[in-house]
Amino acid sequence: MTTMLSLHVSHAAVTAVDSPLLAVFLPASTSGAISMPESLYSLDEAMQGALARTLARRDFRGGRDETCFLAGPERGVERVLLVGLGKGEPTRTAWRRAGAVAARAAVKLGTGAMHAHASDASPEHLEGLVAGLALGAWSYPDLRTPAPEAERRAPLANATVITRDDNASRTAFAAGEAIAAGQAIARRLGMMPGNVCTPETFVQTAREIAERHGNVNVTVLGPREMEQEGMGAFLCIAQGTPQEPRLVAMEYRGGAENDAPIVLVGKGLCFDTGGISIKPAPEMEWMKYDMCGAGGVMGAMETIARMKPNVNVIGVIGSTTNMPSGTAVKPGDVVRASNGKTIEVINTDAEGRMVLADLLVFVKRYKPAVVLDAATLTGAIVFALGHNAVGLFGPDATLVEEVRAAGEKGGEPGWPLPVWDEYREQIKSDVADLRNTGGRPAGSITAALFLQEFVDGYPWVHLDVAGTAYSQTDLGWLPKGPTGTPVGTFVEFVRQRAR
Repeated sequence: MTTMLSLHVSHAAVTAVDSPLLAVFLPASTSGAISMPESLYSLDEAMQGALARTLARRDFRGGRDETCFLAGPERGVERVLLVGLGKGEPTRTAWRRAGAVAARAAVKLGTGAMHAHASDASPEHLEGLVAGLALGAWSYPDLRTPAPEAERRAPLANATVITRDDNASRTAFAAGEAIAAGQAIARRLGMMPGNVCTPETFVQTAREIAERHGNVNVTVLGPREMEQEGMGAFLCIAQGTPQEPRLVAMEYRGGAENDAPIVLVGKGLCFDTGGISIKPAPEMEWMKYDMCGAGGVMGAMETIARMKPNVNVIGVIGSTTNMPSGTAVKPGDVVRASNGKTIEVINTDAEGRMVLADLLVFVKRYKPAVVLDAATLTGAIVFALGHNAVGLFGPDATLVEEVRAAGEKGGEPGWPLPVWDEYREQIKSDVADLRNTGGRPAGSITAALFLQEFVDGYPWVHLDVAGTAYSQTDLGWLPKGPTGTPVGTFVEFVRQRAR
């Protein structure tokens, strides 16, 4: 079964460590060989100068994702792994990436445990390292038949970080652990195939978070309650599958009772065939990741419950499966959302915005300070921004910039796109108030403008994570599959608001 990496702290001298692997993190030098920090002098002496010689010969140059293995001293550490932090001033994101590279190297070796040298790391860098180690060690073996015992390599179960003994370091270590736990939940939900991750899985996950921490309340709505709310947009997507849809609301109350909450909203399509407007068969299996927005909300709520920020946060997800059947919604059908607006369904594969429409109406009851929604909403965002940035949309440029800055700090860069009124012409309908797609041109923008029709009286930003929530290739520092996005953005936004 999937297990979290067990993370530990040590304040011991690096030469006093017993470990199968010690990871050392160094930035690239702009001129000549890398300067060895004083904290490694004793290790180099124990290695009879091998570390200094390696740096002097420039066998290792500190490039991003660069690694170099050295034999350890006669006693203590068996292997030393040098990991590059890349050019420029190292950031929390650079340390996170390097930590993941180190952990993946330990996994390939089958060491079972490792140490990471962070005596010189700032608290912010330490936080990134801790989260990165967990990212690199994470795996999903749940559905695999174990290899014969003689062929197995030990999973990376324990990582010890050598760091300073002060309050700032302890706080940073705990924050890194909390982020790692949230990203692990988001990635596990994403990795589950559609016959394993169902709407009920989100209910179970929310209740486990609430039980584990005791500071989260959970409310669940099924189809009967949704009908009473008038959620015709959400329910029309669910009508093609025998699995009952679920709306899950998780309330964390860390601020004053009357403080307006931050609300996080996530799309949770456990599998998306496209419905009657069915997708092409090649690579349709990747559509199990169409719930990554909801997975990000779940992961963020786990992290927030651990960090206990002094702010109120509510996570709301809507989950169903988009299937073709005799009862499925059809192109040309007109449905009524819970705010009374009618929608002409042009394409049943534009289903996520239908679910989110009713969720955005639903969250108004919380009188939110701000609402952020995340969804693997459009393939168009991949054409616009590739797999390197989250698409950001909203009418308030200042708020969009706040979200962008949070994403950058959380290791999930984003970029704003326009939501000009001129694009609204594309979602006008001849028979209803609006249509659920504006066609291929500016597809991500018209999808965001569709969502904005259901935003009423509160600040709002939409995050299109279709290009970043999962990767179809090995990224080097992360394997192919779920990345944990948008947990980092959500958590950093909440932390900044709490401060």
